[in-house]
Amino acid sequence: MSRPDMSRIHATLATMALVLAAGAVVSAPEASAATGAVSGYASQNGGTTGGAGGQTVRATTGTAINAALCNRASSSTPIVIEVEGTIDHGNTSRVSGKSCSTADDVIDLKQVSNVTLVGVGSGAVFDQLGIHVRESGNIIIQNVTVRNVKKSGSPLSNGGDAIGMEKDVHNVWVDHATLEASGGEKEGYDSLFDLKNNTRYVTLSYSVLRNSGRGGLVGHSDSDLTSTFITYHHNRYENLDSRAPLLRGGTAHIYNNYYVNLHESGINSRAGARAKVDNNYFEDSKDVLGTFYTDKAGYWQVSGNIYDNVTWSAPGSENHPAGPAPQSNTTITVPYSYDLDAPDCVRSIVSRTAGAGKGLLTSNGSC
Repeated sequence: MSRPDMSRIHATLATMALVLAAGAVVSAPEASAATGAVSGYASQNGGTTGGAGGQTVRATTGTAINAALCNRASSSTPIVIEVEGTIDHGNTSRVSGKSCSTADDVIDLKQVSNVTLVGVGSGAVFDQLGIHVRESGNIIIQNVTVRNVKKSGSPLSNGGDAIGMEKDVHNVWVDHATLEASGGEKEGYDSLFDLKNNTRYVTLSYSVLRNSGRGGLVGHSDSDLTSTFITYHHNRYENLDSRAPLLRGGTAHIYNNYYVNLHESGINSRAGARAKVDNNYFEDSKDVLGTFYTDKAGYWQVSGNIYDNVTWSAPGSENHPAGPAPQSNTTITVPYSYDLDAPDCVRSIVSRTAGAGKGLLTSNGSC
């Protein structure tokens, strides 16, 4: 038997002392939740594995999440953080350390890599507390609910975004998440899933985005065109005003999603963005695809979509709906393989599998 690595043992003991004090339990790596296989653009550029192979920590407070990040050997040491319970402002405080940059009142994955944040047990709810990813890579966020994050009113967190990514972020997989608000900007909320300023190789899968004014965007303005290579599949977009998503520049692949009750617009491809839109089901919605609120055109390739009780507005100087009979105006080739579900099965498949607390179920290809 080889001599034990005493530096690793000392580091492990230090981690245990810190996280136990903060409300966490260290467990063996084999206790971590199975995360499945990443698909879409997050599988490219070297892939997305999160904290696979690293230590597993169980956290029941936001402070414990921060402690787990901060006491790793380095900012790239792999870690799986299993979250159970309600994470809120009352139990989330900044923790200092050489391997992190955390803050009060937000889960800040800043300047870190090789991290998995996964809900386990009775579930993980981030209540009025957002998740922020900045200058980071190889991140998995899975099986969590993030709700009612505010940018105005009280309490405030993450600029009002449920999950937000910005500034040189790459290879992030968000899977089986439920992202929701209780209204729009007038009620103090911003967006559910925002990607900005050179965020690349991201997949959002099997998630629910609902009850918000804004679903999400890629690029914070028509001059921010650096974010690209985003896949959205098997998600449910429900009771949203717009941005499902809003795309500025870059390339997105949007397939097998279920859209219902989009009040103003849906997929808004503008400022040169290119969207491959395959086998989605759009229901009881308005202007589900096009270029809206600008004269800066975007592009789309469409196939196999179902438009069920979809209404289309008349074209105008800043309103360019793709319907009532959407046709492709570009061609997009994606670099990965994927299986398309039949569009008439998408409603039942997504309703059965998408969101937190669904046992990480995925499509088996049948209704």
